[in-house]
Amino acid sequence: MVSLLRAAGKQGIAAGYVRRLLEASSDTTERSTEHRIEHGRPPTREVLIAPLSERELDVLRLLGTDLDGPDIARRLIVSLNTVRTHTKSIYAKLGVNNRRAAVRRAKELDLL
Repeated sequence: MVSLLRAAGKQGIAAGYVRRLLEASSDTTERSTEHRIEHGRPPTREVLIAPLSERELDVLRLLGTDLDGPDIARRLIVSLNTVRTHTKSIYAKLGVNNRRAAVRRAKELDLL
């Protein structure tokens, strides 16, 4: 993503916006690296393809509990279908295919 933003910036496409995105990306990467070093974990360059929305983060937090899909839906006051849609999106963004792996990956990325 960063390389695409740099290419867009060189072509003058939305230069100000591209610059802000690149700055935000580097700030996030630096903070993550500092946090990992402080906690004895090796720094990584892992970045999500797309960030999780606030609602996806809400669902992700609940995936780490003993609640099942219908209970998560009731807790968030949404339909079970909505929970399933968010869950599929979370799995895709984290590159996993089950809730345990999603929670583990989220912890690795300091999302939880």
